[in-house]
Amino acid sequence: MKLIDSFFKITERNSSIKTEVLAGSTTFITMAYIIFVQPAILAAGGMDFGAVLAATCITAAIASIMMGLYANYPIALAPAMGENFFFSFVVIQMLGVPWDIALGIIFISGVLFLALTFFNVREAIINSIPRSFKAGIAVGIGIFIAFIGLVYGGIVQKSPGGVLQLGDVRSVHVLLALLGVLIIAVCSHLKIRGAMLIGIVATTLLALPFGIVQFHGVVSSPPSIMPTLGKMRILEALSPQYIPYILVFLFMDLFDTVGTVVGVTQQAGLMKPDGSIPRLREILITDSLASVYGAFFGTSTIVTYVESSAGVQEGGRTGLTAVVTGSLFLGALFFEPLARMIGGGFTPAGTSLTLYPVIAPALIFVGSILLGNVTQIDFGDVTECLPAFLVMVGMPLTYSIADGLAFGFVSYPLLKLFTGRWREVHPIMYALGIVFVLRYALL
Repeated sequence: MKLIDSFFKITERNSSIKTEVLAGSTTFITMAYIIFVQPAILAAGGMDFGAVLAATCITAAIASIMMGLYANYPIALAPAMGENFFFSFVVIQMLGVPWDIALGIIFISGVLFLALTFFNVREAIINSIPRSFKAGIAVGIGIFIAFIGLVYGGIVQKSPGGVLQLGDVRSVHVLLALLGVLIIAVCSHLKIRGAMLIGIVATTLLALPFGIVQFHGVVSSPPSIMPTLGKMRILEALSPQYIPYILVFLFMDLFDTVGTVVGVTQQAGLMKPDGSIPRLREILITDSLASVYGAFFGTSTIVTYVESSAGVQEGGRTGLTAVVTGSLFLGALFFEPLARMIGGGFTPAGTSLTLYPVIAPALIFVGSILLGNVTQIDFGDVTECLPAFLVMVGMPLTYSIADGLAFGFVSYPLLKLFTGRWREVHPIMYALGIVFVLRYALL
């Protein structure tokens, strides 16, 4: 135990092995939906469901464990939501790119991502972001996470007019999601360790009699990964016609990672007072490598997960949290029926919408906690607070971390420029503003 404590600096970060294990378990449960969502999305593009499920578990395990052992951060990784839709529904289905070539595109974008990391480009980007902007990112991620939770719980839903409206608050799944939030909040207020885990387990048990979750058993044999393993076609993916897709994946991964890393490290108290992040290079190398071997195993872009905030809220402060999460992803290969019960979706009768009311309460609660970073925004300076505000509202309203960041990266240098304070802006911020403008203009 002393060796583990010393390696992960657990006591130094005011944590304990018990807390880290609990935090890692909480992070896994809030991420478990990806085990079934990812194969469903990629299967729509012609890939083998079982093989993608195995690839998802294996790559999430490797990436999360590497994050814990190499970077010593409580950040878990898995295939990215958003990028997987673009991969399957746009690149494969709409544009007609064969899935094995599409995996080659992911591999190349991952290699380019890794190159940017070794040349310190990604680290320089994160360190160039001003303090208020970083606080806005953390708050924006909080609102985004809470919004996802509200949608997953059916508490808010798309209206017939295409905007949002209140869900059916009389439905059992909505009431269960709201009850889960209440359980977590009360347990948290009473300082009961494992508040979110208690809320998730309680919601699962309450949902069983209503058929919202279903017991499928406990143990099963892992599906074969052979249909996707090593099937990427890299040489064909190097064709000039695929360059725009490589750049899109590179761009999406870059700014998804920037947002998540800033938000989670700030929440965990691991960011220094000057806004810098210790061992940032190790975090980014881990993230970059994940997409490279992820494509080899047979899955789309792998990124750091905002759901890591759930484990941080439970007290996770070291890499042991990520190691536990990764180990549970490996275990999910053998306990797939149990993982499906908790992380699987629920489709209300008469709809085609898939909800996740069991994990929704944890996401809503974590989102509320992250809002505390708003105090670090300088609201007395419009050139600081407006870009932060645009990031905060941009993430949930565009349903994308990268697109939400675009609001801030474009507005911040413009405001400083037109108010005569252009010297306050790091040159990288100007460059990123131009990159975002070109992205939407050309891609």
